[in-house]
Amino acid sequence: MPRRGENVYKRKDGRWEGRILKSEGKYQYVYAKTYKEVKEKMKNYKEHLKIRERKLPAQTTSAAELFEVWLNSDISKQVKPSTYENYYSCIKKYVIPFFRDSGTDRITELSVAKFVKSIKDNGSLAESYKRKILTIFKTALKEVLKGSERYAAVMEVVKMPKTKNSNVQVFSINEQRLIENTALRAEDRRALGILLCFYTGIRLGELCALKWCDIDFEAGTMSVMRTVSRTKNFQQEKNKTVLLVGTPKSHKSARKIPLPDFLLKLSEQFKLRVEEENCYILSGSSMPIDPRTYQKLYKKILVTAGVKDHKFHAIRHTFATRALELGVDIKTLSEILGHSNVSITLNIYAHSLMEQKKIAMDKLNSMHITHMKAASFVVADSVASV
Repeated sequence: MPRRGENVYKRKDGRWEGRILKSEGKYQYVYAKTYKEVKEKMKNYKEHLKIRERKLPAQTTSAAELFEVWLNSDISKQVKPSTYENYYSCIKKYVIPFFRDSGTDRITELSVAKFVKSIKDNGSLAESYKRKILTIFKTALKEVLKGSERYAAVMEVVKMPKTKNSNVQVFSINEQRLIENTALRAEDRRALGILLCFYTGIRLGELCALKWCDIDFEAGTMSVMRTVSRTKNFQQEKNKTVLLVGTPKSHKSARKIPLPDFLLKLSEQFKLRVEEENCYILSGSSMPIDPRTYQKLYKKILVTAGVKDHKFHAIRHTFATRALELGVDIKTLSEILGHSNVSITLNIYAHSLMEQKKIAMDKLNSMHITHMKAASFVVADSVASV
C-alpha cells in the first residue's frame, strides 16, 4: 500500500520524486537526479507557497488586485529590469484597467476571453504589440491561478493572434553606401559604430555596451557580453529612468563574432587615442553612452546622407538581408545575430529566403538551358525516327 502524505522515493527511471501535500488536498510533484536536489526543490516550493499565502490573503479576490499583487511580488527580482518594465507597462496600462473598469472583477473563462478579444480588436495596437501584451498577460495568469481548479480551462482561452509576415525595414545597397560614406566622413568618430552594426548585425544596446577589451585584434573577433538599456526607475528616487548595463537579450545573444578586416583596421585607428582597455568604445570612458543619445546621432547621419528615415534596428535587418544575398547559411546567420533559435531567424527573414530560393531556381533553369537542351533534342530525334 503506497504511503500517504509527503515522501521522497527513487523511481525506476533513476530519478528521485518528491511529493508535497498542498492545502487543497492535492499533491505537487517535483523531480531531480539526486535525493539532495529533490529535497531542495521541495523546500523551495514550500517557501514559494508561504510567500503566495502572505501575498495573496483570502480577502484579495478581485482580478485587478490579484494582478497588482503579482506585479509587486518577487517577480521584479527574477527577471531583467527591462523585462519587468514591459510587465509593469502592460499590466498597468491594459490588464488592471480592464478588470477594474469593465465590471468584470473575477478571473473566469468568460472574463479572460473578453480581455483577449479587447486586445485583438484594438486597432491602435500593432500586431506584434498585441502578442506582447497577451504573452505577458498569460505569464501573469499562470502565477495568479497556480494551484487553482480553473487553471487549465482559463489558460486554454488565451489564444495568441495569428502572426502576419510583415516586411522588415531594410536599407537598399545604394542607401547603405550613402550612410557608410557619411559615417566615415563625420566629424563625430562615434558614427563609425554604425558601420560596425552594418557588418555584424549587433543591436543598439549591444553596440553601446561594447568595450575595447571585447575586441580581440589578434584573433579578429568581437565578443558581445552585455547590453545597455534605459529603463523605468522603480526605486524611490528622483530620476524617473536609469541607465543599466546588463546581460544580453538571451543566452545565445552572448556570442563571439568574426570581424571583417576593414573593420579591424578602422577600429585600430579609432583606438589610437584610447589607453584604457576597460572603457566603453563609443563613450571613451568608464560610463556607456545612452542608446537614446546614439539614436540622435544616427538620425543626423541619415539626414546628412539624404536617406529615408528608418529605425536603428533596420541596420540589423539590413545586415541579415545582405548576408542571405551573399549565400550565408541560415544557421550561421542565426548564431551571428544571437537569436535564441533558428526558427526566429527563419520567421523574420522568410521574405529574403524566398528571394534566395528564386535565385536558386533560376540557376537550375540556366543549367537546364545550357547543359540539358542538346540532350533533349537527341531524345526527340530518336523518338521521331521510330
